[in-house]
Amino acid sequence: MQSLHPVPAVFVGGRELEDLYEYPAGLDRAWVQANFVASADGAATVNGDSECLSGSADRRILALARDLADVVMVGVATAVAGAYQTIQVDPARRAAHGLRPRPSLAMVTNRCSLGPDAPQIADCPEPPVVITCRDAPLATRRDLVAAGVDLVTVGDGSVDLRGALDALAERGLRRVDCEGGPTLFGGLIGEDLVDALCLTVSPVLVGGLDGRISTHPLPATSRPMVLESVLQAEESLFVKYRRLRDDGPAPPRPAVTA
Repeated sequence: MQSLHPVPAVFVGGRELEDLYEYPAGLDRAWVQANFVASADGAATVNGDSECLSGSADRRILALARDLADVVMVGVATAVAGAYQTIQVDPARRAAHGLRPRPSLAMVTNRCSLGPDAPQIADCPEPPVVITCRDAPLATRRDLVAAGVDLVTVGDGSVDLRGALDALAERGLRRVDCEGGPTLFGGLIGEDLVDALCLTVSPVLVGGLDGRISTHPLPATSRPMVLESVLQAEESLFVKYRRLRDDGPAPPRPAVTA
C-alpha cells in the first residue's frame, strides 16, 4: 500500500493539470472519457440534483474536461436538466490544443424526445448532434433534420452506442467527454466502450435512495481499470482511471514533481 494523504503537498495546476486529463494523441477512433461526481457513500445525486455534490475544484475539472474534448456526449434527460446549450469553454486553451473554438454537443435519445424548438437545439450555438434509433418517431426526426440538426440514426429499438461512437469518429469527434446520465454511462460500460473515468468523490454522506453514476444490467465480465492519477482539493478526491486495453494508444502519464 501507498499513503497518498497526508503527505507533503504537491501543487498541480496549469499545464500539469491539463496533461493529467489530456486525451491520447493520434486517435483513430472515439475515445470516451467519462466525468462524474459522487458522494462518499456512492450517491450520484441528492434528490435528483448533482450540483450540491460539486464545488469550485470539481467545476474546474469539469471545465477542463470540456475544454479538451471534441464533443460533449450526454443523454437527453441530462441535457435538459443541465442546460447544455450554454456550455462555457476557454477558447484560448482549446486553440493551444489545436481544437475548434467550441466542442460539439451530442445528445442520445431512444425516442427522439426533443423537438426542434427545445432550447437544447434552438439555442445551441451550432447545430447539435442528436443520436437516436430507427424506432424513434419519423416525423420528429424529419423536423430535426429540417431544423439543421446533425441526426444520427443507429440501432432499431434503442441506440446502438458502438455505432454512435463510430458516427462521431467519422465526423472527427474522437475526444468524447461523456457526462451522463447513468443510463447512458451504464450502456457504455455494458458495451465496454469507456476508456477512462474521471470521478470526483465529494466529502459528504447522502444516504437515501438516490442512484449511482451508472445504471445497466451487469455485463458478462467486469471492466478492469488502472489508476492514472489522484488529486485532492476542498476535501474532495479527484480520481482518474483508465481502461486496460491493447487496441489503442496509451494516454500520457506525466510525472508530477514538487
